[in-house]
Amino acid sequence: MKNNQTSGPDVADWRPEDDQFWESTGKKIAYRNLWISIPALLCGFAVWGMWGIITVQMLNLGFPFTKDELFTLTAIAGISGATMRIPASFLIRMAGGRNTIFLTTAMLLAPAIGTGVALQHPEWPLWVFQLMALWSGVGGGNFASSMSNISTFFPKKLQGTALGLNAGLGNFGVTTMQIVIPLVMTVGLFGAFGGEAKALVKDSGWILGKIAAGTPTYIQNAGFAWVISLVPLSILCWWGMNNLKTVSPDTGNPILAFVKITYLYSLAFIPSIAMLYLYLPAPTYCSTCGWLFRWISLAPWW
Repeated sequence: MKNNQTSGPDVADWRPEDDQFWESTGKKIAYRNLWISIPALLCGFAVWGMWGIITVQMLNLGFPFTKDELFTLTAIAGISGATMRIPASFLIRMAGGRNTIFLTTAMLLAPAIGTGVALQHPEWPLWVFQLMALWSGVGGGNFASSMSNISTFFPKKLQGTALGLNAGLGNFGVTTMQIVIPLVMTVGLFGAFGGEAKALVKDSGWILGKIAAGTPTYIQNAGFAWVISLVPLSILCWWGMNNLKTVSPDTGNPILAFVKITYLYSLAFIPSIAMLYLYLPAPTYCSTCGWLFRWISLAPWW
């Protein structure tokens, strides 16, 4: 009969170094969590890195921003994602693996949808796009929590293989993004619900060749396209992954775990702002840091 300590979302009995336990019970659970973790991390990298493609296409479509202003978006996403890895490394022990990977994967829906909406409005101010870039940093932070989670499921002799698969295939999200985004921009994926196309002002291109000026381009699909995978992945994380109580015994109920995750990720915005102030050229950093400070001061968690 199956031990109820190894069934359900919370696994209390976890002994991966016990060969008998590993072969009879642990291997199936561990690999199931790994195979769900990999595509979740891949999407995290894709959403985090998408601004490298989007900013170039915004230039090609004639968005009313200077090149310096637009390339702050890639800087903001990069700094935000790198900073969020600091609190993300503590999330598994504080909130549990299943709770963390589910919520941080679902969080990516906000910048994905928000970016898709914003890109349909070239007249909107720069700070709207900067906010979406900042939020996309969640995808970069997810690397730390994903890796620390997977390492707890495997015996030491297999941890290198498991982490290599998780990191290696997860990082493939950058390549996936570079292929998918230029491709989905050329088609109306969502019909009338996806918004109208805009004509390229300048020639563009992707890995298979040039895209000529005048070509109808659905730049909003750069954000919307990830919703197709993030929704089922979030559901899969919730129903298919586990919290190891031997690793994170005091997670509390899922709502409390979600509050911990949200709070720590929110704190990561503070050092992000400080680094943006030092990194971004004047006067760009003034508007960027100004709206960030106002946003944090009004946020409900304070």
